[in-house]
Amino acid sequence: MSTIFSKIIEGTLPAHKVAEDENYLAFLDINPLAKGHTLVIPKKETDYIFDVEDQEYIGLWKFAKMVAKKIEAQIPCERIGVAVVGLEVAHAHIHLIPINEVEDINFARPKLNLTQDELALIAKKISD
Repeated sequence: MSTIFSKIIEGTLPAHKVAEDENYLAFLDINPLAKGHTLVIPKKETDYIFDVEDQEYIGLWKFAKMVAKKIEAQIPCERIGVAVVGLEVAHAHIHLIPINEVEDINFARPKLNLTQDELALIAKKISD
């Protein structure tokens, strides 16, 4: 079943991409908890992260680490928080969220309302 993330991979839906290779994609969350909140996904559609094949799973985390370092270098924060919830979209994904305290990664908090221009600037800053 095709998901919103599959449509982003195909290019039929837009996204503010920050990194991409042949197997993985990282793009900004459009309802972020913080500026720089990024989603990292495998391009192969798999619903549940623990169903991702071993080599792809290892590659996904290595790719996420590389993206996290790029975010950390450009977005002022104490750390990059990591979350895998897996209920919002039926496509395995990792949330990378710039945080300064534990509460910053609370998904019950109100999301930021950033414009497309603001998201584009953040994506450019991280991807450069």
